Amino acid sequence: MKKAISILILIWGIASFAQDVSVTVYNQNLGLVKETREVQLKKGHFTLEAADVAARIDPTSVHLKLNGASILDQNFEYDLVSRERLMERYLDQEIEVFTENGDMFTGTLLSASGSQLILQAKDGQVQIVSPDAVRDVRFGELPGGLRTRPTLVWSLIGDKSGKQNAELSYLTQGMTWHAEYVAVTNDDNDNLELSSWVSIENRSGATYKDAKLKLMAGDVQVVRGTPLDGRGITTMEMAQKAAPAFEEKAFFEYHLYTLQRPATLKDRQIKQIALFDPATVNAKREYIYQAQRDPKKVKVNLVFDNDDKAGLGIPLPAGKVRVYQEDSDGSLEFIGEDLIDHTPRDEEVRLVVGSAFDISVERDMTEVKRLADRVRDESFRIKLRNHKDEDIEVTVVETIWGDWEILESSCDYTKKNASTIEFKISVKADDETVITYRVRRK
Repeated sequence: MKKAISILILIWGIASFAQDVSVTVYNQNLGLVKETREVQLKKGHFTLEAADVAARIDPTSVHLKLNGASILDQNFEYDLVSRERLMERYLDQEIEVFTENGDMFTGTLLSASGSQLILQAKDGQVQIVSPDAVRDVRFGELPGGLRTRPTLVWSLIGDKSGKQNAELSYLTQGMTWHAEYVAVTNDDNDNLELSSWVSIENRSGATYKDAKLKLMAGDVQVVRGTPLDGRGITTMEMAQKAAPAFEEKAFFEYHLYTLQRPATLKDRQIKQIALFDPATVNAKREYIYQAQRDPKKVKVNLVFDNDDKAGLGIPLPAGKVRVYQEDSDGSLEFIGEDLIDHTPRDEEVRLVVGSAFDISVERDMTEVKRLADRVRDESFRIKLRNHKDEDIEVTVVETIWGDWEILESSCDYTKKNASTIEFKISVKADDETVITYRVRRK
């Protein structure tokens, strides 16, 4: 009778699926899972199991809150059933082996290396069977300790019998999220319609049904003890375009986005959900030439302020921004993309979308004079040619290392920091502008 009662309580413990699930997903391949489960307590010593937890759980982060019982010990059992593990467990025990040509061998398993199975029959005869010839292997029963799924096991002392809600929480790897933006600009590039999606990837080894979903935006420090693996993602779910359902708030030094409806996160799935309503922001196009990054090209930037006045003013999580422009036939054409970092409100957002086709540039060092061992004068000439049918302004960014002084310049410049100066150069339509400057470096 005692054995039957123990088996009943163990099965109840395994079957205590989560009633209430909350998942917080971080940018750093990390998820926090919080569950409420109804469990059956027993007075005295008993065992509780949870077999439907994430396969990539961090067992050191597990916390079980259970009134009416004291935890003696907690174990994470991940010795899973496989052919190799069954063979190892059945060494020196009897098994039955069936081959492809219909032969059957029965005997004690002496060895189960990758190249052969060695059996000893009851009469003492030793038989060697190639694994390639094996069709089926039969074992007496599942050896103790092997699991079909990773399982948390607790040994507890209960004060009394009865049902009780247990709160389980743990961290797991294999979960991450990132934002993706779509920006549609007009012909003049003075407006951008910006919309955003979040992509949530679940590779934790568990499915979370009807979970309360939160996304933490920010660089949360995580100490890694072991490298992460790279399991593939096999399915993808795209949410229908609808009004966004995330509520944003500041949380510690980060930002927390809470989905206002339950969501199911399936294992090996990408789920995409709208982050905020499309917003139209005031933008401007800028041409930037920085020889240290690209000596032959002028980059095209789209710039806007993330503030209420510009039409936005919300914290923007890090992500990729894809920019489109509408053609005369009404179709959208892709014109470039860039990555943005976590951007608080009231900060500038700068998107580098490509290189200007109709703006040419030449930069030359025209003269070098060595005045001493560590002192020399350098002269530079930069030619900007505008093949467009409109006037433009190009920001020329020059990086100068060491201790330096501008001796001569053909136009005004701004010293941005200890190693950078900027020129704002106007170039008329179908015309050329040349700037020169001389610097003394020490």
